[in-house]
Amino acid sequence: MFSRFLVLVFWMAVSAVVGYWYAQIYGALVGALLITFIANLKNLWRGQKISEWLRHSTVQDPPVLGGLWGDLIDRLRRIMNDQIKQTESHQQRLQDFLSAIQASPNGVVLLDPEGRIEWCNLTAAQHLGFDSKRDLMQHVVHLVRDPVFNKYFSQENHEGEVIIEGRSASFLKSVKLSVQLHAYGENRQLLLTRDVTALAQADAMRRDFVANVSHEIRTPLTVLSGFIETLQTLNLNQDERTKFLELMETQAGRMQGLVNDLLILSQLEGSPMPQMTETFSLVDLMSPVESEARGLSQTHFSILEAPQILKFEAPPTWSLIGSRQEIYSAASNLVNNAVRYTPAGGQVDCVWSQLPDQRLQFSVQDTGPGISTEHLPRLTERFYRVDRSRSRESGGTGLGLAITKHVMQRHGGELKIESELGKGSKFILIFPASRTSLNHQ
Repeated sequence: MFSRFLVLVFWMAVSAVVGYWYAQIYGALVGALLITFIANLKNLWRGQKISEWLRHSTVQDPPVLGGLWGDLIDRLRRIMNDQIKQTESHQQRLQDFLSAIQASPNGVVLLDPEGRIEWCNLTAAQHLGFDSKRDLMQHVVHLVRDPVFNKYFSQENHEGEVIIEGRSASFLKSVKLSVQLHAYGENRQLLLTRDVTALAQADAMRRDFVANVSHEIRTPLTVLSGFIETLQTLNLNQDERTKFLELMETQAGRMQGLVNDLLILSQLEGSPMPQMTETFSLVDLMSPVESEARGLSQTHFSILEAPQILKFEAPPTWSLIGSRQEIYSAASNLVNNAVRYTPAGGQVDCVWSQLPDQRLQFSVQDTGPGISTEHLPRLTERFYRVDRSRSRESGGTGLGLAITKHVMQRHGGELKIESELGKGSKFILIFPASRTSLNHQ
């Protein structure tokens, strides 16, 4: 910079000397002023070029200027490039942040101080029925018309969450949402939504389960208490006492069966998956299943009624791989259910067969009353009964099919149910080929 100043002084001196030679002191003054004017004009032109360059933000196309102005342009260009890089970095971070929020399973809505929607992710739009573009700057209360939410939004304290009804694509499916407001920034609010439908269903199932277990145990306990009180207060003869004790034994057995089934369900849900190391033959599996079914059939009907026809085709000399105890429980549940619900003189057919894709199938078909189509999807639910009074008379606990379904899922198989009202039912266990050993023994 000092050298440029010396150059300017040099040319002013030269001009002053030339001017002095022509017009003495006035000529020298005019010469110096002329050089100064030219220098200022040149600087003004260069400043105008820089101003146009900055105005149009053409950072990568700066004007070519020498001297002090060229150094200034280089410094400005470096500063602007750094700012552009920082801006791009901040924009990328913001985009990554918004992408992360978009990928969140929870809904996020940003509200301005007036409660209007500034931004929301797709999850929140699905939860609350928003259009992420059309509904921007709409008041959230005008779009979420749930009375519970409106009351919650109008409160000053938003520490807790509230559960509201969410939007669902199906009228048959109810969606439960947890929503909570959080303050941030200058009087702005963050609205978070979370789908708690599964939690609500699990809680409802837990309550139903406890209620069902209590109900199932209360009935035999009431009967037992009544019989005990009768035995304690009345002077009964031996035949009456024997009859009461037999009825008490029946009710105690019913409670024992319920407890056993509950324990089996608990073990299935808490134990590891069956290994591929235990192998057992179908003959060994079906022998106790058949004995138990025939014994149940004999005790289920009086000697005056027509006997049931139980057909057990001799199982092939094949083997299954898995938990023998679990598969025995699944097979015996199907057979015993068929015996319980098939009337006197009816028939139950139990058959093992191989499907074309090498899977193994066990079918139990009865000539019972059959089941209406609307009940079929819910038969494997715990304690679900098509006819509660008939189920209790048959001695079932309402857990057999739930146990069977769990067993088949643990072995990679499936339970299929086919039934027609008035024409009987068919229950089928299908085992994957990987769980079968079809070699003859």
